[in-house]
Amino acid sequence: MKILLATSYDYPHLGGLSTHMTTLKTGLENLGHTVETLSFSDVEKWRRDWIARAPSFVLNKASLGAGYVWTLNRRQGFLERMLKADKYKSFDIVNAQDVFATRASINAGLPTVTTAHGYLTYEGISKGSVAEDSKHKQNLLDVEFSMFKKTRAVITVDTRIKEYIKRETGVDATMIKNFIDVEDFKPELERREEFRNKYKMNQDDLIFFIPRRLTKKNGVIYPILSFPPVLERFPNARLVFAGTGEMMDDMKAKAKELGIAERVTMLGAVDHKDMIQYYALSDIALVPSIYSAGVEEATSISALEAMGSGIPLIACAVGGLKEIVDHEKDGLLVEERNVQALTDAMIRLIEEPEYGKELAKAAREKIIAEYSHFAAAKKYEAIYMNALKK
Repeated sequence: MKILLATSYDYPHLGGLSTHMTTLKTGLENLGHTVETLSFSDVEKWRRDWIARAPSFVLNKASLGAGYVWTLNRRQGFLERMLKADKYKSFDIVNAQDVFATRASINAGLPTVTTAHGYLTYEGISKGSVAEDSKHKQNLLDVEFSMFKKTRAVITVDTRIKEYIKRETGVDATMIKNFIDVEDFKPELERREEFRNKYKMNQDDLIFFIPRRLTKKNGVIYPILSFPPVLERFPNARLVFAGTGEMMDDMKAKAKELGIAERVTMLGAVDHKDMIQYYALSDIALVPSIYSAGVEEATSISALEAMGSGIPLIACAVGGLKEIVDHEKDGLLVEERNVQALTDAMIRLIEEPEYGKELAKAAREKIIAEYSHFAAAKKYEAIYMNALKK
């Protein structure tokens, strides 16, 4: 088959959606398919900046959410215009990665299936881009629900999204959990010293790695809140965050207020191909997601990559993380927003390194067995074939 993976967001960019697309592309190509991508990044820069983005700031000042809806509609229009070109008529199927890409593809007359990675409307509310009680919220929900009904098949990355779509639209989606490239994300712990030297990290530090976009639902403030007691007992402990987002200034301010700023490293954006090296140089990974404005973490790619990379994982017991991690067997789960519980888990894994190694070994075995991109690609292939019969 000739398959197009399309999104109204940037690609590649730093985040789970881009990682998903890249890894799925690799898996499908391994099965012999031709796979290409189309995204907002393929639009001329002046259109992106001056038509899609610039007016949104002004519109949001007048009515919170107006700019958010504006830019999504413009993105969809740009994709639709490109998809109507002759070159895309040769594709057998389009796998849209968001509902605005779905609408663009359907309007262009192309066979379309949709992957739902989350809750577009409620994620907009969670990050402060849309007002809770507004016409903009309803506008976005209308697009979501109508596209789930019109697309040939819906794929979700966790059970809660599947149930949400069924409850709101009556559509039966297929759940395929997120996955990783198990050949790329594998244990490289024997190179820890090398990678710490490369990135100028102290060889004696106990590094907690938080590979998270710095947004509220990812709970990134909680490692900082939980860290002072850890640092009191282990002065060589360090938090290392990889990601950017609207929470960065708040996190820096809180670290300074707590007197721990010197033991907190903010890397900013890290290229995905370099992430395996950061996992390898770290001692423990944290995925401290929280429940925020109706939004829960799906099958976290960051958690899967940590588990595949040979270091123990501490995660909050929300959303898809509860499906990924078997508590005290292949990772530790703690109650979301529970500062003391996160502190205790961090201290426990420092004090019990052999137990941490056992968790990491079991996690790697689970990833190979259940979250391989090769196995996932076969499931997607089956859905594409079935959709083409409709």
